[in-house]
Amino acid sequence: MPQEINITDEEILYTERLLLSAGKAFDEEERRPYIRNFNTIDLQAVPGSGKTTALLAKLLILEHKLPFADGSGVLVLSHTNAAIDEIKEKIQKHCPKLFSYPNFIGTIQSFVDEFLAVPFYIQKFNKKPVRIDHEIYNEKIKNCIETPWMYKLGFNKDITDKVAYIKNNNKGLFYNYRFQYSTGTQLVKNLNGDILEINKPRGRTRAENYRDYTPQEKQSVYNWFFKFKTEILRSGILHYDDAYFLAEVYLNKIPSIKTILQNRFSFVFVDEMQDMDTHQYNLLEKIFYDEGNSSSVIQRIGDKNQAIYNSVRAADVWIDRAEVLRLNGSQRLSKPIADVVKKFAIHNDETFDIVGLNECTIKPHILVFENATVNNIIPCFAQIVKEYKTNGSLMSEKAIKAICWNTDWKNDDASRQDATKLRLEDYHQGFKKEKGKPKEDYDFLKSYFLFYNKNKKTLEPLRKNILNALLKILRLENINTSDERSYTKKKLIDFIRESNFEEYEQLNLNLYNWSIGIIKGKTNDVWEEVKAYTTSFFTIFSENALSKSLSFINTDVSQIPAVDNAEEIETTNHYKEHGLEIEITSVHAVKGQTHSATLYLESFYDRGYGNYESERLRNQFIGNQSVSKTLLTVSASHEKIKQSAKMAYVGFSRPMDLLCIAIHKDRYDSVLSAINRDEWNIITV
Repeated sequence: MPQEINITDEEILYTERLLLSAGKAFDEEERRPYIRNFNTIDLQAVPGSGKTTALLAKLLILEHKLPFADGSGVLVLSHTNAAIDEIKEKIQKHCPKLFSYPNFIGTIQSFVDEFLAVPFYIQKFNKKPVRIDHEIYNEKIKNCIETPWMYKLGFNKDITDKVAYIKNNNKGLFYNYRFQYSTGTQLVKNLNGDILEINKPRGRTRAENYRDYTPQEKQSVYNWFFKFKTEILRSGILHYDDAYFLAEVYLNKIPSIKTILQNRFSFVFVDEMQDMDTHQYNLLEKIFYDEGNSSSVIQRIGDKNQAIYNSVRAADVWIDRAEVLRLNGSQRLSKPIADVVKKFAIHNDETFDIVGLNECTIKPHILVFENATVNNIIPCFAQIVKEYKTNGSLMSEKAIKAICWNTDWKNDDASRQDATKLRLEDYHQGFKKEKGKPKEDYDFLKSYFLFYNKNKKTLEPLRKNILNALLKILRLENINTSDERSYTKKKLIDFIRESNFEEYEQLNLNLYNWSIGIIKGKTNDVWEEVKAYTTSFFTIFSENALSKSLSFINTDVSQIPAVDNAEEIETTNHYKEHGLEIEITSVHAVKGQTHSATLYLESFYDRGYGNYESERLRNQFIGNQSVSKTLLTVSASHEKIKQSAKMAYVGFSRPMDLLCIAIHKDRYDSVLSAINRDEWNIITV
């Protein structure tokens, strides 16, 4: 069992000096009891309650008690890199021992990769995996199914013809299945537990003429997919889900790994637990709770009402421990906003409450608009913000944002032209969904120069992007290392340095100049220079000419405005007026953030019991029924009501001072006319 941890008042005072602003302290009712608690518990914390700060206080205190006598350490996990970066930024300089062996602070994915998936993969295949990344995995699938010899895999022509027919008529099948392990390995659809079914694509065949594959044929084609998936896995290109599959096999085949991990980590803290998906939740429970028999203490921290990053089923799988602590006091929310937000909580038993501790008194606003005034909503919100700033009611200097659940119509032009269907792009026509969300890999070379992490004030993100683009060219051209593995950035640099040092120095100079050029807004010039460079770059690896990557290299990114001025792209998702700047983004993008003022734009989603949040959540807006009671009385669309409630709960709980919600007049008149005007300020746009 972990050693006993006793915390003194002096230790808590030390953390307050580091983490809290002058004059602030952790309260005796909620936060101090949690900081002192080192049992296996859950902490359920409302928005703005400072749960991560309380966790950081606990970690700062643990730093002074390391190393533990038994040689064990502390494990801190969260769902996203951003959450881990926040922990590192705030306490790493004060905690050198906590951020070194035997402790581990990282995402759930990084934990699974490092301690389970990669070790088992090495045991199984006697080599490390090349990449664990869903984008590279999909790229590998695409390259393989476009290579005719890959269809053979030891199967006869009848089977490979059926596979080719499926590829021509249902290509998505090749991407959307995974290995799953219970008593053995099987193929399932996207980890949802349903066995992969093989059916002959029907196409335009008349029902009376359609003949599906026989059970024997289906089994043979299933066997092909099983072997194909095995070969992809063997190649070292893994989907994120594959890491969890390997972890599950590892734990089943070598059960002692569970004991080893419990002995390694005496204390396990899982922040943002509500964002863990079902397979992540189950894995953590299996290792560190172990049906109550674990030697580790595990504390799960989060808010079940904010589970918007996983499925509804996954959110419901989080069952409270016997001991649950609660943080009901919200430092962020004012009483008027807190009183509204708590009506949208799905999990709201007798111990649940949201106590708004922010002293602002501005009532939440509903902005009622019509088709003709939809483009005036954000300017109207901006005017309201300016008025409250002028009279001193809006005191916070935090960001001001307009948010929406559903953002764009993708290729649905019919919905885009329908005035009754609204998504974020309809409220703000300049919105680009991909803006501000850098990835590692894109479909076209030019995208690597447009989308990068602009928050880092160095050239590193651009240098990394350009190298990723060069790696993609090699993958498209099927150029691998001497041991037939895909190049990594390190292996690429090492190979060029060892084979041609002058070329290595030239590449480094190019990377610097190109990065500077992009920063200066000369994106098109850099694109042309990199296109010219790719020819000489490729001669380092092959005597052949570039062929399969030419479309990737030469295609312009037509959906993005021509960019000679970086500021144009940077402000696509912003509304600016007289010194006021409002970011336009999604609800998902702002989870965990604190705003000064937030405008929530409801969006269309046609799934019964209303198409918009105001319709599905009418009882909560009016205040005459909890979400849980609505779910009991409405037979259809329970899932969509749950999702709508969670989106509203997250979105409405971002602002400190001002919450505005845009609702169409038709919907307001039909379902919200009885709303309590003592709680809401109604404004016509």
